[in-house]
Amino acid sequence: MSAALNFKFMKTLKQAIQEAEKKKIAIGHFNVANLEQLKAVAHAGMRLQVPVIVGVSEGERAYLGLHHFRDLVASYNTEHASPHGFRLFINADHTHSLEHVKEAARVGFHAVLFDPLGEARGKGRELSFDDHIAQTRVAVKLVKSINPTILVEGELGYIGGSSEILETVPKGAAVRPEELTRPEDAVRFVRETGVDLLAPAVGNIHGMVKGVGNPPLDIARIREIRKAAGVPLVLHGGSGISDSDFFEAIDAGISVIHISTELRVAWRIGLEHSLKAHPEEVAPYKLMPEALAAMESVVERRLRLFSKL
Repeated sequence: MSAALNFKFMKTLKQAIQEAEKKKIAIGHFNVANLEQLKAVAHAGMRLQVPVIVGVSEGERAYLGLHHFRDLVASYNTEHASPHGFRLFINADHTHSLEHVKEAARVGFHAVLFDPLGEARGKGRELSFDDHIAQTRVAVKLVKSINPTILVEGELGYIGGSSEILETVPKGAAVRPEELTRPEDAVRFVRETGVDLLAPAVGNIHGMVKGVGNPPLDIARIREIRKAAGVPLVLHGGSGISDSDFFEAIDAGISVIHISTELRVAWRIGLEHSLKAHPEEVAPYKLMPEALAAMESVVERRLRLFSKL
């Protein structure tokens, strides 16, 4: 079957998420910054025959090249996608400016996360709830004017900004009950912006805290927000969350789960082992397989858990 005929029958990202909700499972979302990370995500998804979302932040896009990344993902889909199994979707993760929102939509991303809060905090200022709504509404209209099938995600609540190993919970991150996303705010945000997906602060944080582990999720809050907001929920900062919290969060209404730090750590450990075992080797394709295997293991383990396989 040709690629054109094949893709005619492919599920959209919206349909894949709707199907995940019905099955009480979640779609794995993995951030990548190099070919090996993309290969690890694709190989695990193909092996398990499940759809996967590949995310790239503004920094990751700048490093990979927007069009190069899109074309690499398209090549995997052309060769390996299945109407009822594996497919890679691409998400413009943590997009701070309307110009970059427009760029991702025009290039052909399946989803865009608009995050004006991140840009504001990066400049040392806060963004009011009203301004957050107003800016997100503009982003949604912009994306839909380019391609109405692209999903737009909004993030409500600050959970830190770095996918790295942390000494403590990020300053200002919402972890106490009174700091988490409120259902009534979620309702207003979704209604007034028109976002397709919502990423709330429910105890999750970006990055992994050394030693003590990441805070527990507020499962009851997830359930309340999903019921009130009426749109699928996305869990950011999945690295460092316990398996039991993942299971409960999915049952409570989480449909997409982001993993980044875990993949970065696996890449680093695998590469260090390979360099130590082959100190004289200079050929990248001979050094990278160990890092690739370590990352594949992480991705497959998470996909099995999220898909309840």
